[in-house]
Amino acid sequence: MTARFRNSAVTRRTVLRGAAGLAGAAGLAATAAPAGAQDTRRRNGPARNTVAVLGAGIGGLTAAHELAERGFEVTVFDRKELGGKSRTIPLPGTGIDGRAPLPGEHGARGFTSFYHHVHDTMRRIPLPGTRNTVYDNLLPFSVHDPRYPRAGNLPDGFPLMFGFYFDPKQALTPEGLQRILIEVFLKNNLVPLPEAIHMAGRVVTYLTSSEERRFGQWEHVSWWDFVGAAHRSAQFQALAATGLTRALVAAKEYVASTRTMGNMMEGFFLALLQELAGGPKVYEVLNGPTNEAWLDPWISMLSEMGVRFRPGHALDGFAVTGDRIDGARIRKPGGGTELHRADWYVCAVPTDRARRLWSPEIRALDPDLARMDALDLDWMNGMQMFVTEKLELGAGYNIYLDAPWRLTSYSQRAFWNVDYAAKYGDGTIVDGLTIDIADWDTPGILFGKTAKHCTRDEIYQETWAQLTAALNDDGRIQLKDGIVRDWLLDPGISWHDGENQNDEPLLVNTIGSWAARPTSHTRIPNLFLAADYVKTNFDLATMEGANEAGRTAVNALLDAAGSPAARAQLFTRDAIPGFQPLRDMDAARYRAGQPNLFDIG
Repeated sequence: MTARFRNSAVTRRTVLRGAAGLAGAAGLAATAAPAGAQDTRRRNGPARNTVAVLGAGIGGLTAAHELAERGFEVTVFDRKELGGKSRTIPLPGTGIDGRAPLPGEHGARGFTSFYHHVHDTMRRIPLPGTRNTVYDNLLPFSVHDPRYPRAGNLPDGFPLMFGFYFDPKQALTPEGLQRILIEVFLKNNLVPLPEAIHMAGRVVTYLTSSEERRFGQWEHVSWWDFVGAAHRSAQFQALAATGLTRALVAAKEYVASTRTMGNMMEGFFLALLQELAGGPKVYEVLNGPTNEAWLDPWISMLSEMGVRFRPGHALDGFAVTGDRIDGARIRKPGGGTELHRADWYVCAVPTDRARRLWSPEIRALDPDLARMDALDLDWMNGMQMFVTEKLELGAGYNIYLDAPWRLTSYSQRAFWNVDYAAKYGDGTIVDGLTIDIADWDTPGILFGKTAKHCTRDEIYQETWAQLTAALNDDGRIQLKDGIVRDWLLDPGISWHDGENQNDEPLLVNTIGSWAARPTSHTRIPNLFLAADYVKTNFDLATMEGANEAGRTAVNALLDAAGSPAARAQLFTRDAIPGFQPLRDMDAARYRAGQPNLFDIG
């Protein structure tokens, strides 16, 4: 294996959504109003209309978008580049003879058909010179194409029903759904029949559980315990417990809340039913680097609407006077600080940074913010391998169920209709393999060390070894040695004193963590929260969760300001309609202290 190893310290930048969403408040126009109309609205807008948005990830950009459409004067600050974890990370020094630098990303990024808030935002961002919007840059791919390569010549498996066709009408009753699931779990002899029956029963138990039981019981049970993994086979544990949680949402199965995992499972299952019935594909991927396909048009549109952006300006803390925020202390790129004053403050920085901002004064004003100290963070960071031969790894995700680091990958050229060599790099690179590393705490197969204790070069070599162990184990060589010309590890990962540090960890929904999460509206009258740790209906640290949090922060601000403007549109999760009578019955059973009807152990 040859590669020009590259250590880069640049900037940096997540997968899910909810089927058939129902609108909350009334929506806005599909595209931004002309600049003149924006200026008129701003002059005639509310007297207290200045807003400081602190953090330019998806939550912060969403809040800025919704506020600017309603005539507020918005300034957005971020300590790095705009876009947060979602942004493209160019690999420095790789663009030769007028080509763009090689396009890195925070990790493998996908959109699902139950990402309603993100899709709504994308539909309102025009692509200059066309009649299209950013939404048109999403390319769907079928759940039948994702692959689940396994090492050791084991048959490729799959969690739940992905990659498996069935008649969606059969899944509209618990009995029909159980039959489908048993057949899925038995395919390729993945698990023995008793375990297939058991897992099917657990799925039906959750899908027929009421919201009261989900919050009151399953929120406090780990996914590992819910599926009874401790007493099952290693294959069952790898597919139904570990593989499902870590590969999809970077959550460790023995601490992940069953309510969160079950809701995501329900969302994927409903999206699959829709696809099989002729609806939209479950998964979508952008047709180019995220900046080109989404963020640059969005930021350009917001700038035309009057939003001011100040990248490289970090939020260091808040000044408090009485019961209100009096200013945001901003650290400037060249050194020194300034106090930025506004009428309203929307804090959209991630969990770890937000907790450091809550001074004793702020915690005294809103004791709920102190509960955030109990929230757990984990790592899900990625890398790109840039290769000199086009990869043939399918037009979808590859999920490596046996990889100790729980890898997921897809090839960029599978979705980008571009002459890669002509546009990026030095003219020799024709494709990019985007990879997520979801488990940083399990020893690898090459060095016997966790990813947290591997150097950057060791992470590259170990990741390659785990990929080839799954892709090249049956006589076919799907990844050839010597084809990697360059690579980029998420620059948020840095090496200090014999181990890695992560500048941008991910919030994970652990057992009972819902109670530790704040709402968008704090007890401080002019402070609002718009990050993925906020309590939302979507309830997962993703682009969708951050977008919903941004909208709820705007609605809370509009309420506090007494604004007559239409509230930002919100969407709800859906469920299998035929199961509603069973969920109603389960609500009564839960209040009576009885188990779910299908919870027979």
